[in-house]
Amino acid sequence: MPAIDRSRLPSVGPDPRFHFPQIVRHTLDNSLKVRTVEHPGVPVVTFVMQIDGGLGADAAGSEGLASLTADMVDEGSGSLSAIDVSDALARIGAEYDVEVGADTTMFTLTTLARFAERGARLLSQMLTAPSMRESDFARVRQLRLDRLKQLKDLPPAVAERAFLRLLYPSHAYGHLAIGTEESLRLLSLEDVVAFHRATFLPARATLVVAGALSHAELRRLAEEAFGGWDPGERLEELEAASERAADSTPALLAIVPREGAAQSELRIGHLSARRDTPDYAPLLVMNAILGGQFVSRINLKLREEKAFTYGVRTGFDWRRGMGPFFVQTSVHTAATAESIADTLAEISGLRGSRPATPQEMSLAQASLTRGYPRNFETTQQVARSVAQLALFDLPDTYFEEFVPKVNAVTAAEVTRVAQNYLDPSRAIALVVGDRQATEQSLAALGVGELRVLPPS
Repeated sequence: MPAIDRSRLPSVGPDPRFHFPQIVRHTLDNSLKVRTVEHPGVPVVTFVMQIDGGLGADAAGSEGLASLTADMVDEGSGSLSAIDVSDALARIGAEYDVEVGADTTMFTLTTLARFAERGARLLSQMLTAPSMRESDFARVRQLRLDRLKQLKDLPPAVAERAFLRLLYPSHAYGHLAIGTEESLRLLSLEDVVAFHRATFLPARATLVVAGALSHAELRRLAEEAFGGWDPGERLEELEAASERAADSTPALLAIVPREGAAQSELRIGHLSARRDTPDYAPLLVMNAILGGQFVSRINLKLREEKAFTYGVRTGFDWRRGMGPFFVQTSVHTAATAESIADTLAEISGLRGSRPATPQEMSLAQASLTRGYPRNFETTQQVARSVAQLALFDLPDTYFEEFVPKVNAVTAAEVTRVAQNYLDPSRAIALVVGDRQATEQSLAALGVGELRVLPPS
């Protein structure tokens, strides 16, 4: 056996090939699409029901309707009250979660494999036959109204709401799932019932069942619990938000005044790409170099070099329709304008004058690929990942192809996608902070007249 030189770190070898478990597709007689995944080991089963119609299905003036409807699902079913549903989930040790996204609403239930049938029946009962009581509706709506009042005191939440409105001034994507105080007060239980009737249909849904059972057993769980789901009347199709073109907004500098604030909450970005772009892998590498990891250019500039912030994050908000590229951070009030200028300069540099270096490429690719299998350790992670395949109509081989595609990205491709998908000349820069302390320096940026927005 050759001697080992312990004075040097071992060389890093190539990434081992990642193998994702087989996905088997089924379609029930009522048109419900089902995907099953065997995940042996821990004896649990996860059900993920994904229904087309997230916040993007909210009509103008009804912002928050999709999310309010999703919240009503576990507020009782049949003779069961909200407390009864909670008790039923607790008796099988179930973990239940609801997530309202831009394009779909996702319901997740995880329980022990020996309770899988009870869990499936309970989820089916909740989704297909919620009680929709007036008293529950009034309570849930009031909780949301109270939460909106709390969000007004949180600069990140204020920035997020204002930034979406600037990105999507006349599009269904331009609001948070929770909606607005004005729209919630106008919504009624009848609106929720009608929305549920129009969207909670098997033809608009995909069920993922993953766990320590065979494909046949997983399919049987789905068939027995959801096979009787009434297809319903063929109502008029809701327009998918992804099918509507989002307005191309011009460059803009805006502030939500927060007098006396010691920090400015910043959002910088513009509409950039859809999730189905063929440049997805190069965009991920580009983002990692720019602001997607601790050693990224913008973070090193604003945090390490200038000490303006505790950290900066950049990313893409992926959607079926056009989604934004964004920069998110909180900086010292006195450094507000300089932070915006530095951020735009770093974006411009990556587009050509300062292309990605070999070291940056290596670190960015490693941040995306090393430890990639950790994303699929639990049954819930696997099931939710398969739901993402359904959401964006990706191939079943997507996860196995991810690492090789990321590692194949070149520096030239990073420059190309930065040029094609990022444009500082049309970036929206939003500040939530002290107007009096920042207005003069912001005006000196030369990116347009400062627009003052009302508090959310």
